[in-house]
Amino acid sequence: MNMRLIMASVFIPLGVIIAAVPENTTKQYKLDAVELLNEVTDGTQFVSTDEIADMLVQKDPSLQLIDVRSQAEFEKFSLPGAINIPLSAILSGDNEDILDQGVKMNVFYSNGNLKSNEAWMITRQLGFENNFVLQGGLNYWAETILNPQAPKSVLADDEIAKYDFRKGASQVLGGGKAVVSSSTTTKVKPVIRKKKKKKRVAGGC
Repeated sequence: MNMRLIMASVFIPLGVIIAAVPENTTKQYKLDAVELLNEVTDGTQFVSTDEIADMLVQKDPSLQLIDVRSQAEFEKFSLPGAINIPLSAILSGDNEDILDQGVKMNVFYSNGNLKSNEAWMITRQLGFENNFVLQGGLNYWAETILNPQAPKSVLADDEIAKYDFRKGASQVLGGGKAVVSSSTTTKVKPVIRKKKKKKRVAGGC
């Protein structure tokens, strides 16, 4: 991706958060703009679609998906087990116990990266930890998990293993039923890799 686009995707949401988020009168911000910028550029807040699919298939109880879209969008389609906290309500005191805790792994998602990344920035500025972002959002989820494309090369073992995993996850998680926005998504490299099976040694006694 062009370096200017990468920088724009980092600085524009950060600027929106710093300029547009209303003053918080109930709790002091713990991270200043420079500290938050350092975390944003590291990109450690992102979790891949493959990681989330694996956690859902395994029914991992530590995962809490948080849909930051509107209630109407949430009711039309959402990920399994997700709860709805619209971005406009992210600073509500009613949600603090969900967002500021050390038991669940909270993963924000929206159609793309923008709203969910803004939700993460706000919670990090408040000093909350254990909050992450589904990279690429629902659009990339639909592309990689619900409707995965077969690899073009039959020689790429990693790509074949990744495709096999995604096809299996798609069957478990209701592939092909998602209706999401057509907004731009960010393509990412999934981190889950299946180990190759060892070949048996021929011959013997």
